[in-house]
Amino acid sequence: MRIVTEEKTELKLPSRVDSIERAVAAVAEFARRRGFSEDALFGIDMAVREAVTNAVLHGNRQDESKTVEVSFNSSGAGLVISVRDCGEGFDPAQVADPTAEQNLLKASGRGILFMRTFMDDVQWTRHPEGGTVVRMTKKR
Repeated sequence: MRIVTEEKTELKLPSRVDSIERAVAAVAEFARRRGFSEDALFGIDMAVREAVTNAVLHGNRQDESKTVEVSFNSSGAGLVISVRDCGEGFDPAQVADPTAEQNLLKASGRGILFMRTFMDDVQWTRHPEGGTVVRMTKKR
């Protein structure tokens, strides 16, 4: 018999580029302890990196008076990661398709594609107090 309990971690990070690595390292260690494969860890790393980068650069516009909130928890179903910016937020439907011919050579704009590719479920919502929350799930 295997008993799985839920463990949750919450981080409140300054809206700075160096916060990206802190968030990625914390989630990676958590996922590793939960027994995710190396392939899954790679995908989780990429998705968290992109989500936190978007929160810092686009959501909060690197305004250090705002925070990026990262929470992650694990249960029998897998790993759930939420990243919230405290800025104006954005509509992911308005982001240009990075696979469209006119966008193929652009240096940015692939973060949402990476999140959707590497995670099993990705959803965006507006936070009632402002900003955007991206919730990503990686199943076992």
